[in-house]
Amino acid sequence: IEGWIVLVTGVHEEAQEDDISNAFGDFGEVKSLHLNLDRRTGFVKGYALIEYEKSEEAESAIKAMNGAELLTKNVSVDWAFSNGPNNAGSYRRRNMRSGRSQRSRSPRRRF
Repeated sequence: IEGWIVLVTGVHEEAQEDDISNAFGDFGEVKSLHLNLDRRTGFVKGYALIEYEKSEEAESAIKAMNGAELLTKNVSVDWAFSNGPNNAGSYRRRNMRSGRSQRSRSPRRRF
């Protein structure tokens, strides 16, 4: 993955790739589009992943299409991935329990 991925939820079950790419192509070039299909029914599972080349294109698609109507259903649009904490190492250290002082105490064993 080299671009910026947008997650679209609430997609109509009979939506086609052309429907999604036409709606989201107005904001920039769609590098890739993935519609996950239900194996049993063959219909769309209700979400789509759209990849844009530039973050500005993805950002404008999110702002414009979040809550918009697409094929008689309102869709929710947001980033597919989050960056998480800036410094993952310090985040882990801060949340790790150190020593026995923070652990709950078990009852003493009887022999």
